[in-house]
Amino acid sequence: SHANSNKDPNVQPLVLKDVTHQIMEGNQSIIGVMIESNINAGNQSIPKDLSELKYGVSVTDACIDWTTTETAILEMADKLRDVLPARTS
Repeated sequence: SHANSNKDPNVQPLVLKDVTHQIMEGNQSIIGVMIESNINAGNQSIPKDLSELKYGVSVTDACIDWTTTETAILEMADKLRDVLPARTS
């Protein structure tokens, strides 16, 4: 999210790794994450000529791209595969 990445989308994968580590260490107060993600990285202003908009680039907050998002989520899922079921028992 904005707060833990200081509005720098490139920090988001590092924050996700830190959250993963916290869960692995037993933190049960974390129940979800928010990732600023889009098809392509970055953001753009809305131009007067809308045909100048870049496809798949945020018009609000800067985002990480889909490949980075997928990699980060799959890494998190792999590390938490055995940890999360134990939290509910």
